[in-house]
Amino acid sequence: MPLDPRTPVIIGVGQHQQRVDDPLESPTAAAFIATAVRLAAEDAGLSSLEVVDSLRVVQFLSWRYRDPARFIAAELGISPRETAMTTNGGNSPQSLLNTTALEIQSGAADVVVLCGGETFRVRKRVRAAGIDLPWPVVDEDVKPQRMIGEELVMNHEIETSRKIWAPIQIYPMFETALRAASGRTPDEHMVHISELWSRFSHVAAGNPHAWLRTPLSPEEIRTVGPRNRMIGLPYPKLMNSNNDVDQSAAIIMCSVEAAERLGISRDRWVFPLAGTDCHEHNYVSERWDFTETPAIELGGKLVLDLAETSISDIEIIDLYSCFPSAVQLGARALGLSITQQLTRTGGLPFAGGPWNNYVMHAIATVVGELRERPTEKALVWANGGYATKHAFGVYSAEPSAHGFRHEYPQAQIDALPRRQPVPIGESAGDATIEAYTVMHDRDGNPERAIAACRLPSGGRAWGDSENADVCAAMCDGEWVGRSVRLDDAGGLLL
Repeated sequence: MPLDPRTPVIIGVGQHQQRVDDPLESPTAAAFIATAVRLAAEDAGLSSLEVVDSLRVVQFLSWRYRDPARFIAAELGISPRETAMTTNGGNSPQSLLNTTALEIQSGAADVVVLCGGETFRVRKRVRAAGIDLPWPVVDEDVKPQRMIGEELVMNHEIETSRKIWAPIQIYPMFETALRAASGRTPDEHMVHISELWSRFSHVAAGNPHAWLRTPLSPEEIRTVGPRNRMIGLPYPKLMNSNNDVDQSAAIIMCSVEAAERLGISRDRWVFPLAGTDCHEHNYVSERWDFTETPAIELGGKLVLDLAETSISDIEIIDLYSCFPSAVQLGARALGLSITQQLTRTGGLPFAGGPWNNYVMHAIATVVGELRERPTEKALVWANGGYATKHAFGVYSAEPSAHGFRHEYPQAQIDALPRRQPVPIGESAGDATIEAYTVMHDRDGNPERAIAACRLPSGGRAWGDSENADVCAAMCDGEWVGRSVRLDDAGGLLL
């Protein structure tokens, strides 16, 4: 059966990294990302990028261009009719690909570059040295030609008032809730997740694009020490996303008609079969349970249905992996075993976590594998926020008979039950801990306990304490399910 000429197809992928000792020797962020685009063009066999009609950039944090695609296009010497930038979130690369596939299929776009990256390692070293980079500073009035994506407010005012807003605080809370639900002791659970992370490190060791390529044993990952300090209980440093990287990636997509016109070899083609986008209730304070992610379950099942496949038929899987709890939540919702190979890159701690753009690397890696194993299918799950925003993609070297399919099942998720956040002043009294962490300082000392607490009313309140005795006590044993009291200021009283 002949292919619809508007069928979207991936024709080129590129991944790039640098490790410069002198940050002043680094190329600009735009030039650094442009290198990944050139690699993608080389991968596709494209002799020129002048055919690109849209250049779309995943928003990055290490330098502010306002309209970064315009600067990347200038580095490439091209003038696409459209430049665009995504909203923030680790879901952005997959969401951007979903949007692009729909627009290619409809005829609104033809040859499109998706790209992104971070020079965060350079940025950190510049700050530490107290020097300025001679990179272009762009006027505040410059705006992106187009913004793509859904910008969500993901912190409730109660959370921000308590300074509960960082992923390194919240993902450990998911972990303690998952641990308690499993029935494992803290020590048993630490073995469980260190074994998971050790498997990820071994995948990174075999990935030529990974940032850290030393395979680590479970003991090395879970043992706290000077080079692996505790950050947010129960996570030492090696269980946290590694954002101290300089990495960029790019994907070139087009219609089948364009691929044929440009002479792209058929063995380079990989098809996005289906995609979904959705999000949990915006605020962690409103989630029904810290061990449940119904949007992953619904979005994941739906994308598989749209691709006319099942999870048991997916051979290549990459789950978002900023922290061990994210992988466990994703696997649980998708019906996957935690002992399966759930990463193709090695994950954000080992392959590298360039903020919003990790999944661009995951998709690029999956494309390479599908070219080598053309009879198989792949699933990518992207995550933004606090297991909040989700994007899914199913890929194959063989096209679907129905073209690319996409759905946004948000109305079903919004209708699900949600907890009532209870503000300070109304939360004093008895409570039960349902998730918690203890944040540690840079010397590895416990400095602040944070707990999500269930009130007798069923509402959720936040408690915290900087009391040394409270912090020390909550580092010992399991505290999920324990009764505590909250004072008038939201302080935890054991």
